[in-house]
Amino acid sequence: MKLARRDWLKHCTVLALTASGIGARAQHESTVLVVGDSLSAEYGLRRGTGWVALLEKRLADEKIPAQVVNASISGDTTSGGRSRLGALLKQHHPSLVILELGGNDALRGLPLSMTQANLSEMARMAKAAGARVLIVGMQVPPNYGRKYSDDFAAVFASVAQHENAALVPFLLKGVADAPQAESLFQADRIHPREAAHITILDNVWPVFRAMLP
Repeated sequence: MKLARRDWLKHCTVLALTASGIGARAQHESTVLVVGDSLSAEYGLRRGTGWVALLEKRLADEKIPAQVVNASISGDTTSGGRSRLGALLKQHHPSLVILELGGNDALRGLPLSMTQANLSEMARMAKAAGARVLIVGMQVPPNYGRKYSDDFAAVFASVAQHENAALVPFLLKGVADAPQAESLFQADRIHPREAAHITILDNVWPVFRAMLP
């Protein structure tokens, strides 16, 4: 069916306005990429109840134009995250990358120097792709020994400082160190229960919010 010249021009104008609207939304919407382990992958939880899902909901509630891509995998280490990050950056083009890895490195007894090198390289990769970086710190239980615990916690602060990244010092603050903390964890005593993820998000949110435009 042929369009009259006036209708054809109107049709083209509508298409152009639609395309420009999509482009404008794309320009103003941020993509947040979360690369983490089981603490971010909703291990043992109902879908949509972990802190990453709660982060996405809070962004929507506050009318902040951002989408969250959760690329977390239970059991992942910093080596695994480093090997995956390049493809994730190319696929999602994030403006902000949250790195929540390192806990499984400690559980497996991997060298702290390796953990630090992997996190540093991931931060550099994200920055090279044009993203800001948020390092999420972790701590280990006291039975690991005071020196190891202090050295492990220092890894995250050191990476954040040297790579000019933002830092959440301890993801599980108010959970792992809370009175009767065992009630906030699943039976394995490693993974927080659903209710604890509200506190986890509250640990991340102030630092994260300050990084948004």
